[in-house]
Amino acid sequence: LPISLYLNNESFLEQLEELEKMFQEDHYPDNEKRREIAAVVGVTPQRIMVWFQNRRAKWRKSEKLSVKGNKKYPASSA
Repeated sequence: LPISLYLNNESFLEQLEELEKMFQEDHYPDNEKRREIAAVVGVTPQRIMVWFQNRRAKWRKSEKLSVKGNKKYPASSA
């Protein structure tokens, strides 16, 4: 494995961690916040916008699945 690939992968994981942290704080960052995140992560604000759109879709999907799961197996009252 080339060392440069390893370093890129490590910085990618750091970027992802940073984005996930931001997502936990706010699912809908405004323009200013997106620009700040882009500067920290080192990508364009457009990429940040798309990442948040995709992350919200993933979040909504997991929320739906967990709601379905709860309806399927209601807690027993016994």
